[in-house]
Amino acid sequence: MHRFYAPPQSFVSKKIFLEEEETKHLRSVLRLCKGSIVRVFDGKGREFLCRIEKIDRKYSEALILQECEPKSPESSFDLHLAVSLIKGEKFDVVIQKAVELGVKSLTPLITKRSEVKPSERRQKRWQNIVIQASKQSGRAKLMEIHAVSSFRDFIEKSSSKLILFSERDGKSFSEVPYFSELTAIIGPEGGWDDEELRLARNKGVLVVSLGGRTLRAETASIVAATILQHRFGDLR
Repeated sequence: MHRFYAPPQSFVSKKIFLEEEETKHLRSVLRLCKGSIVRVFDGKGREFLCRIEKIDRKYSEALILQECEPKSPESSFDLHLAVSLIKGEKFDVVIQKAVELGVKSLTPLITKRSEVKPSERRQKRWQNIVIQASKQSGRAKLMEIHAVSSFRDFIEKSSSKLILFSERDGKSFSEVPYFSELTAIIGPEGGWDDEELRLARNKGVLVVSLGGRTLRAETASIVAATILQHRFGDLR
């Protein structure tokens, strides 16, 4: 069954108003019509079985039939990622896979060896990727994309337990203790600067290496999310 996203403010009584992009997809791509049964989620964790009542050029209207369980339940493990900005579509892939793996939030980082600078256009693109990945993966709660942060600011201001994945000078992953909430920090293509590693350790961040393997930045993000969900979350 086709799934659509509508923000909470689009819910009015028993009706849901789908915005222009979702309406265009409904009408022109899927070629649905009045009377079609669909699912609509609000990005906050709720999902509804609905019937399309009206399709206009810039919006469509759906009637809520009943609330239903999302296809993909949220993990009880609050996993967050902080990932150094990388070139091109690689960061897009990281966001997409993080959504699929049940990550709660993601913070783009500027590190000493970051390859790109953030832009408002990219941030809008990232949000759209989150929505599309949520529709496809069955999640009803949108992964939050935080504002871009410098590595130092993030380390100093974070209230979560932090672990940093490094290609060198790290402890074994088996030494990571259990936490119900955890933030994994992933570095850039060129690796961490020595000063950044010293800062992390001075702030009590646990530095971890994966058996000496050197992974691409986007691969490291996906691997980190996977093994943490397997060990502490619902990926069994």
